Amino acid sequence: EAAELGKGSFKYAWVLDKLKAERERGITIDIALWKFETPRYYVTVIDAPGHRDFIKNMITGTSQADCAILIIAAGTGEFEAGISKDGQTREHALLAYTLGVKNLIVAINKMDTTKWSEARYQEIIKETSNFIKKVGYNPKAVAFVPISGFNGDNMLAPSTNCPWYKGWEREIKSGKLSGKTLLEAIDSIEPPK
Repeated sequence: EAAELGKGSFKYAWVLDKLKAERERGITIDIALWKFETPRYYVTVIDAPGHRDFIKNMITGTSQADCAILIIAAGTGEFEAGISKDGQTREHALLAYTLGVKNLIVAINKMDTTKWSEARYQEIIKETSNFIKKVGYNPKAVAFVPISGFNGDNMLAPSTNCPWYKGWEREIKSGKLSGKTLLEAIDSIEPPK
């Protein structure tokens, strides 16, 4: 159905985008819920809109979260626009922290469009670490996962497309946790109290 409307690259977002306008425009407008189970948790994903016009809905979704997954586009120009002074990525990290979401995962998406460039991945980690630290997050406590949401790379299983990627590591009070996938990063969050 996504491909029929020329939105084949949105196939995973399509699962959560229910409104006709969301599917036609390729953006999330309202919050959507999706539940799944990891080895440790029952997880409810609250897909919150990233588009500036729907920030109120994003706040509603984020205020209910125990963990935020900041999805950053690795594409040239996309990342830079997101972290610019008025960028959405920067604004979303600030809002999440301000709303009390202390667990953060950074998924660096569209790595396939960079030909899985390790240099681009490291550049994004460096820049993102700088601004999330200013917001209040400890970058050493954040899992940074290179993914391709379109192809499913590093989402559920480790990808063979990035042999340089040895996995993520993050600090917690009792030591360090590590893994390779986004699912493992989700499973590593500290449970809500």
